[in-house]
Amino acid sequence: MAIRKKTAAAKNTEADEKTTAAAAPARKTTARKTAPRRASVSATPVADASAIQRGTRQSPYKMRLVIDQIRGKNVNVALGLLKFSKKHAAVQIAKTLSSAVANAEHAARQNNEAIDVDELYVKKAIVNEGPKIKRFMPAAQGRATPIHKRTSHVEIVVGAREGK
Repeated sequence: MAIRKKTAAAKNTEADEKTTAAAAPARKTTARKTAPRRASVSATPVADASAIQRGTRQSPYKMRLVIDQIRGKNVNVALGLLKFSKKHAAVQIAKTLSSAVANAEHAARQNNEAIDVDELYVKKAIVNEGPKIKRFMPAAQGRATPIHKRTSHVEIVVGAREGK
């Protein structure tokens, strides 16, 4: 009968297994009892709501002239400014602002919270450049001149004032 001698590495692994088994106690799998969740109306203000309109067929430069007028203003004042503005961009921005207000109302309704639309203001309003539509126009001596029809991405975030 041949008796095998244990190598030093085998002895170390056996010792490691014994120490880890002793150190880790057996876990109990009992279920915790928790109170049922109840929907409640909270006094905290509604989180910010946003709306994004992509691919608006207006150049960003012209859109920024209008959006700079409403940034930081009350929603009702901003909609009034947009309604009586002569700029074509005001129509698209008014649609986006109305959508952001509707999103805020919907979020409040979903979370069972109270919201006063008259308290909302334009927290963030930016216009980014969208993809350019590239066209060509005939020019003198058989040449073609490129035409870039610019588009815009409008992003508006509305929120309630902190101090009220």
